[in-house]
Amino acid sequence: MINEVRMTLRLPEDLRDRLRDHAKSERRSLNSELVYVLEVGLRAMGVDAESPGGDSAAPAPLRGKLDSSPA
Repeated sequence: MINEVRMTLRLPEDLRDRLRDHAKSERRSLNSELVYVLEVGLRAMGVDAESPGGDSAAPAPLRGKLDSSPA
């Protein structure tokens, strides 16, 4: 049995529409499309079931300011 987690996801409307359209063309539900896209993306980043934290030698890019110290 697969454990499932329910969550709320906020997406820009245009992204949601693109995902929904692609899911329809692939004959998948939007939920199945999101799971598929996330799995493909994680695999492309080198994150798999054997390495739950991914490659620690390749940190994720930072978001926001690089240096928060006062100028």
